[in-house]
Amino acid sequence: MPTVVLLGTLDTKGAEYDFVRERLLELGCGVIVVDAGVMGQTRYPVDVAADEVAVAAGADRPRLAAANDRGAAMAAMCEGAARIVARLHVEGRLDGILALGGSGAATLASAAMRGLPVGVPKLIVSTMASGDTRPYVGESDIAMLYPVVDIAGVNRVSAQILDNAAAAIAGMAAAYERRTQDPGPASRPLIAATMFGVTTPCVTVAKERLEALGYEVLVFHATGGGGRAMEALIRSGAIDGVLDVTTTELADEVGGGVLSAGPDRLEAAGAAGIPQVVSVGALDMINFGPLETIPERYRARTLHVHNASVTLMRTTPGENAQLGRLIARKLNQARGPVGVFIPTGGVSMIDAPGQPFHDPEADRALFDALRADLRAEVDVVELPVNINDPGFGSAMADRLHELMVASDQRGAAVTSGSA
Repeated sequence: MPTVVLLGTLDTKGAEYDFVRERLLELGCGVIVVDAGVMGQTRYPVDVAADEVAVAAGADRPRLAAANDRGAAMAAMCEGAARIVARLHVEGRLDGILALGGSGAATLASAAMRGLPVGVPKLIVSTMASGDTRPYVGESDIAMLYPVVDIAGVNRVSAQILDNAAAAIAGMAAAYERRTQDPGPASRPLIAATMFGVTTPCVTVAKERLEALGYEVLVFHATGGGGRAMEALIRSGAIDGVLDVTTTELADEVGGGVLSAGPDRLEAAGAAGIPQVVSVGALDMINFGPLETIPERYRARTLHVHNASVTLMRTTPGENAQLGRLIARKLNQARGPVGVFIPTGGVSMIDAPGQPFHDPEADRALFDALRADLRAEVDVVELPVNINDPGFGSAMADRLHELMVASDQRGAAVTSGSA
């Protein structure tokens, strides 16, 4: 029997949670109701009381309620709920989690859900689902469902939405329980790779090579969210090695583009000590939206309209030198093995002779700064080809395989003979 955790504030949403609880029981699920309501008053069944949630955060619920400080109370109950939910998962008592409500409920639930591993079913039914969901979803696999009407009682509309939500989380929880009970054969070592449209040929070749060598490859689209998701998975311990072909998100961080993955990009693998092979893919460009959205100070720069929604700006020699130093500084801090590959024939599909971003001087500034600042122990391979030359992707993949085996990062599971 799969177990679904219902997390919410039963002091204000008790009837709605009880409706979903009854539906889940009818669907054959076990249910654990966690009440994070600061008032702690409900007439509905609860398995983990609000007082216990507050204690998990080192707080006292009655005092939180008496203080009449909603922000402080919410922070404490969020922390406590996250700890309770994490404990239930570790104990094997959570196959799925569901929450209902508005912005407060979404904030509370998402804080707890983001601490759970990828693959654990997570669903929030919230009026916030029709707007910007990034503050709640972040880089996790949280699903959000818009309830059409407010979560304010059970009526002919909300009953249908809540019934669907119960059926959805019940189905996902059952599937998750089956996976955990029968995980199947030992999984292959997991590699994270980064790709952009203009580095797709390189990553495709590298991915095929790594798969032939016995790895499973996850490809992340380097659009800001992709880089953040990859770094989060690395930090969680789910990734065994990294093929960071496309470090373009750093260009957006430096140049103020719209696809930055934040200042911590390219740091998780080094901190985790896992093997990584890194290149300079698509560092010839900074991303913006439609042409009319380009900041005025950049209007005289070399621009390329990729499509109606995306305009690319060519990085300058100065920006590229800054990027080279930045990458070197991040890689110099790595605790694990690092390989760096430099394609002297261009860093993207449009950085080649006859293409709009072909600029050998700017590329040279990037390469020179990177070489100059990398510590001597970092292996640097230069190939006189464009990054999308088939040999470049294969060489990167082979080097990562060598580092994986040498560092024993699940290297025993793969052999060079499997190719």
